Amino acid sequence: MDLATQTHLRTIRAALLYRQSELHAAQRPPATQDGVGHEVSDQKDQAAQQASTAVDDEALRMEQEEAGRIEQALQRLDAGRFGDCQDCGEPIAWQRLQVQPAALRCASCQAAQERALAQGHARGVR
Repeated sequence: MDLATQTHLRTIRAALLYRQSELHAAQRPPATQDGVGHEVSDQKDQAAQQASTAVDDEALRMEQEEAGRIEQALQRLDAGRFGDCQDCGEPIAWQRLQVQPAALRCASCQAAQERALAQGHARGVR
């Protein structure tokens, strides 16, 4: 492994660990709707609370998924399997890994995956 590759991998590891620490620091419990502490509430207040809870729960879900992807990327780094597309096996471009260090696919395979998902959703809607 050449020096440039080693430097790139250290950079990626540092970015992954930094984001992991950000997510860990921001951890929050799932929102609850126990109603404690509210004197009077009407349907508008309840609807606003439900919407806020739904947004918070979705944000938490997305953060948990990202934390899982980061953990998997760190495991691939440790195992020496980092940086190759899981679909075509080709190396993922360094520019892509800089932006999305936990990427599993190269840009073209990711685009194909997203098109396939979009087509599947479009078929399910009709």
